[in-house]
Order: sequence, then structure tokens, then C-alpha cells
Amino acid sequence: MDNILIICAGLAVVGLYIWYAKIVARRNTASEALSGIDVQLTKRSDLIPNILAIAKKFMKHEKELLEEVTKLRSKATAGYDTVDPKQVAKHFEDSAALGAQMGKLMISMEAYPDLKSDETMVQAQKTYNEVEAQIAAARRFYNSAVSDLNNSIEIFPGSLLAPLANSRVMPFYEGDASSREPVDAAKLLG
Repeated sequence: MDNILIICAGLAVVGLYIWYAKIVARRNTASEALSGIDVQLTKRSDLIPNILAIAKKFMKHEKELLEEVTKLRSKATAGYDTVDPKQVAKHFEDSAALGAQMGKLMISMEAYPDLKSDETMVQAQKTYNEVEAQIAAARRFYNSAVSDLNNSIEIFPGSLLAPLANSRVMPFYEGDASSREPVDAAKLLG
């Protein structure tokens, strides 16, 4: 009888350890995924000054939009605490706002024939589109990793083990309200 209790207790300890290890592994995967988003956002932020420099050459009338993109780029590249869910959510908001403004910039550049046909600008736009696709893929990976982490934390006994693993429920990436609205290109160009 004593042996059965010892075996059961041993199995319980092993089971809790395995769950704890899963929480830690999933937290690290979520951190890696968040870092992947930041890598792609940095690529976008590094590309933006080149796009703005080319666009400024042609778009003297769009000064306000160009300045807004520059301001949002600074906010989106500011540092944040990657383990604080509120700061992660704010970081997502800032980068989404930058993405929305860049979309407006790309659409408004269509109104400039010289800019549309400039080879450097065409290449910059293609590169920008590739980076945006990579950001979207990184966000999908992040949401998947966060889903696994949050499930392992919120399901018993993970809710008891999460504090020991220094893990908290992380926010999902969600597009902002403006990114869900249809884009009216005629309005942006007019």
C-alpha cells in the first residue's frame, strides 16, 4: 500500500514537472515569436526612411502624411518590456498605426506618375510588400505560440504552476479598427 502511494506521488510530481516544463517552453516560444515580429518591424522601419526619401522628391504636397509616418515610425521602434502584456499590446497598437499610415502613403503615391514609374520606388514598394507579408506571417506565428502558452497557463494545474514559471497570459495580436475597414482609394487619392 505504501509503495502504491509513493508511486502515485512520484507520478504526480513528474506530471507537474512536465506541465511546468511545457509552460516554460511555450513562454520561450511566445517570446521568440514576439522577437520575430520585432525583427520584421525593424526591417520595415529601416525601409521606411528610404521610401520617404524617394517619395519626398516627388510628393511635395503630401508633407503632412510623410511627417505622420515619420512620427509613427519613432513610436513603433521605441523600446518596451516584452514580458509586460500591456506594453506588448501598446507596441502592437503603435506598429498597426504605422502600417495603416504606410498603406495610405502607398495609395497616395499612385497619384504621382513620375513616382509610380521610378524604378527605385517600384523596387522599394515591392520590398515593402514583402516585409509586410513577413510581418503578417510573424504575427500568425506569435498568435499560435501565445494560444499554446495561454492554454497551458489557464488550464489546471498550469494556473498553479504559471507563477512558478514566471509566466503570464499574453495578449494576442489583433489588427486595429482602421485595418478592418475597407480602404477607399478614391478618397485617399482625391
